Amino acid sequence: MNPILWAMLIFQLKHFVCDFALQTPAMIKKKGVYLHPNGLLHAFLHAAGSLPALLMLSRAPVAIGAVLAAEFVIHYHADYLKARIDERFRLNDQTNLYWIIFGLDQLVHQLTYVGMIYAITQISF
Repeated sequence: MNPILWAMLIFQLKHFVCDFALQTPAMIKKKGVYLHPNGLLHAFLHAAGSLPALLMLSRAPVAIGAVLAAEFVIHYHADYLKARIDERFRLNDQTNLYWIIFGLDQLVHQLTYVGMIYAITQISF
């Protein structure tokens, strides 16, 4: 199978594990508090979990480090923004807007993986 498809598969598995299996109620609760350790830990787990996918595509440590750092920043801020919107509009899983924002958040994460694959395969450091 193509290494890009393997990488995308790994990203999908990692995303499930980090966003649904490893994410604690404390992480969810504190994502809306800027730079709270629980939100930072959640984003760090995502970045660390992406390493195997990137290693399918590159062995360039500087490039991999840059891509992981970018994922950390993007993931953290996407989650922070989602939490702030949920809080601001008092959204919960019984409202349509909650699910739209949830889906948009997940889309941002998925598009980040596409961007990571592009970056690691096109840019050499």
